[in-house]
Amino acid sequence: MSFLLNLLTRLTVVSAASATAPAAGSASMTDADDTGGGFHVLMRIIRMALEYKMFIAVGLVLIVGASIFQLFIPLLIGSGVETVEEIFNSENPDIDALRWTLVTTAGMLLGSAVLRGLFTYGHMYISENLAQRLGYRLRMLYYEKLQRLSFAYHDRVHTGDLLTRGLLDIEGVRAFASRGMLRVLYLAIFVGTGTFLMMREDWQLALISLSFVPIAAWRSVVARLQTSQGWRRYQEEMGQLTKIMDENLKGIRVVRSFSAEPYELVKYDKSSNEAFNRAYQLVTVRATNLSYITLAFFGAMSLVLLVGGLKVLDESDPFSLGQLAQFLAFMSIMQNPVRQLGMVVAGWARGATSGKRLFEVLDQVPEIDDKPGAKDLVITGGVLRFEHIDFAYMDQFGDEQVLTDVTFEARPGHTIGIVGPPGSGKSTLAHLIPRFYDPIAGRILIDDQDISEVTLASLRRAVGVVEQDTFLFTTTIDNNVAYGDPWAEHRTIESATSNAQMGEYVERLPSGYGTLIGERGVSLSGGQRQRLSIARSIMLHPQIIVFDDSTAAIDAATEQRIRAALQEVTADRATIIISHRLSSLMHANEILFLEGGKIVERGSHAELLEQGGKYRDLYELQIRPEDDNVQSGGEV
Repeated sequence: MSFLLNLLTRLTVVSAASATAPAAGSASMTDADDTGGGFHVLMRIIRMALEYKMFIAVGLVLIVGASIFQLFIPLLIGSGVETVEEIFNSENPDIDALRWTLVTTAGMLLGSAVLRGLFTYGHMYISENLAQRLGYRLRMLYYEKLQRLSFAYHDRVHTGDLLTRGLLDIEGVRAFASRGMLRVLYLAIFVGTGTFLMMREDWQLALISLSFVPIAAWRSVVARLQTSQGWRRYQEEMGQLTKIMDENLKGIRVVRSFSAEPYELVKYDKSSNEAFNRAYQLVTVRATNLSYITLAFFGAMSLVLLVGGLKVLDESDPFSLGQLAQFLAFMSIMQNPVRQLGMVVAGWARGATSGKRLFEVLDQVPEIDDKPGAKDLVITGGVLRFEHIDFAYMDQFGDEQVLTDVTFEARPGHTIGIVGPPGSGKSTLAHLIPRFYDPIAGRILIDDQDISEVTLASLRRAVGVVEQDTFLFTTTIDNNVAYGDPWAEHRTIESATSNAQMGEYVERLPSGYGTLIGERGVSLSGGQRQRLSIARSIMLHPQIIVFDDSTAAIDAATEQRIRAALQEVTADRATIIISHRLSSLMHANEILFLEGGKIVERGSHAELLEQGGKYRDLYELQIRPEDDNVQSGGEV
């Protein structure tokens, strides 16, 4: 038994190490791989499973019971045949004794089969129950980890790859726990005990009977080595399929607009074909392996029948017909477990591959997290201050400096406007305030408290960011608005929606605030989505509000009404408005003009016009032509 366990573990480790080795040219998902080799991954999964001690203990008892009653069957058959043989060979055969022997043997065989079936059902149920519990735990750990990983991590890793790991790889680990972990104990106990019983009867015939076992093990290893890279690449190809479908569904309007359906179908077909061919190769190897094992088994059975039959015919040999029947029965019931050896090895190797990919995510340390001893942010005045902030995105293309020496202060009742050309770092600046990213130099303070030293939860309760890329959930309007406070009173939701100039529209809908909006708010216009996003942010009454180009899809008249409605809401709060449209921020107390990640101009609207710099040039391009058109229209 120990030999089989050691052999299986060593062979699985070899194949798993090959399976988890990165292919040439493949991109690594993580910055550091600390998951260890296949053996360490499997041991980690087993340690997690061992936390369910009761299930493991009951499973072991049921496995032992199933093995015992399974092994009773050939013993009963051999004993019954020997008894019948003795009766027939006697001078006066007792027919009644023969009938009683047959009835007794049949009854005991039936009883053993029933008990074996019950114990087998029990251990399979326990194994699956244990595997489902482990799968549930891994799913929750994985989902919780995704909620905590930083924006920088999600910037680097494609959503489709994360989905594949959260579905296929967790299923691979679950399948290992269900069909590989306790199953190998069953095989070890069954084959080990069966070998001992056969060796006790006739060691020579026992060796012949078991001659197919090394062949089966060898073929299983060969098959596993042949499929080691295949399993990993199959998982990656399924991940690529998920990526293509995910992007296609998200961009379905773009696809239809450009009549790109044929191109998308060809792209998906190519990727799907690669996954199909890989799966076909894996199935072919498995079928070939099964054929070799079956051939070896029946070859060994033929030799047992031949050698055993000759021993029975040899009057000088005490070997009996009952013993031969017992050997053949042993081989018959051992056929399926030994054939399962290949499946178990494959399950262990797949579990190692899937577990490695899964733990690569679970072992990620969030780049943005609460520091040890972090305290809640205490708002006393609501003053936000940037002190000489530098920032760079760390990605596969290198360190791209985005902000350099940015310094400013926003006070309650004080509005900061930020404008500049695309790529100047405006949105990046907004993302630093709720600490979606950390600067590489400088400090960001709120009421003289470094935001890197306070808890993220308290910081993000105090800072409301209205993103330019609006995301709405597939639920009702009131649930979307109250996302940050699901227990908010309805009048609070209505007030926030009215301030965002969306209240009248919502009330005209047949179901009002209970109207279900489509995925990502697809049933609403761009401006309506932005207004709901504004309502969602201001409903929480954050002390600092950041509007990141959040009115770009709203017409000027509606924007002016929103600004007027928000004056009361933001009167005692620091407000930052980021926009490409000067009309959105001309009223700000201070305007910062960003270019190349630096503040090149600052001042009020009037002061910046007097300076005659870049802000004045932008004003001439955006606002002045409109004024000239109005004046010329008046003259006519």
